[in-house]
Amino acid sequence: MSFTDDEVERYARQLVLREVGGQGQQRLKAASVLIVGAGGLGAPAALYLAAAGVGRIVLADPDVVDTSNLQRQIIFRNTDVGAKKVEAAAAHLRALNPHVHVDCAPVHLEACNAGPLVAGVDLVLDGTDDFATRFAVNAACVAHERTLVSGAIGRWTGQVGVFRGRPCYRCLVPEIPPDAETCSTVGVVGAIAGVIGSMMALEAIKLIAGAGEPLAGRLLIYDALAAETRTVRIGADPECEVCGTARA
Repeated sequence: MSFTDDEVERYARQLVLREVGGQGQQRLKAASVLIVGAGGLGAPAALYLAAAGVGRIVLADPDVVDTSNLQRQIIFRNTDVGAKKVEAAAAHLRALNPHVHVDCAPVHLEACNAGPLVAGVDLVLDGTDDFATRFAVNAACVAHERTLVSGAIGRWTGQVGVFRGRPCYRCLVPEIPPDAETCSTVGVVGAIAGVIGSMMALEAIKLIAGAGEPLAGRLLIYDALAAETRTVRIGADPECEVCGTARA
């Protein structure tokens, strides 16, 4: 797979990295990534993956741009209010990097439709705040043997994890928490979305290029108010109904 002169200049700062180089950049160009949720986390993740040269990005989100989104969903502009998120985001990604192919899926992912979208890509990023969607995406990733990069934010904190088979996301969150919160109810500082969304993109780039150690089986937790991070290991649950060894 060759690069145009424009691509060589565009990716020059990555090509000189020992962990990426020409081979890693070729892997990025050949890769396809599904981003579930074009919101606070999906927005910065999509921008950085497009800028990095990921060959194909699929955006899945059923919503339209609202004025309240602009505080943290940095891919959008005031002129995008009222437009479908995936279409507005795709236009901005194409403007950023014309070498990237962007597909739009203006749908709500659930058990009945997550499978084909997941199966059609190499890697999945989930930045939604809906546990039913998270569970459906995780189940599809396990079924189709796709790595899942999961991120979440709320108030001043965020977390990122990478799930490759076992343990899966359901090992971390077996059931929908009874006190589950969303950004619309508890609030969120916009910059935390940029931090965690960028971390998700960084993990994706590492996974695709084969650079460093991904957060596989680990969860990175960032407390912005305390300016502290910690990483915890996620154990595989043998009783997990998605990936457990004891499931029927």
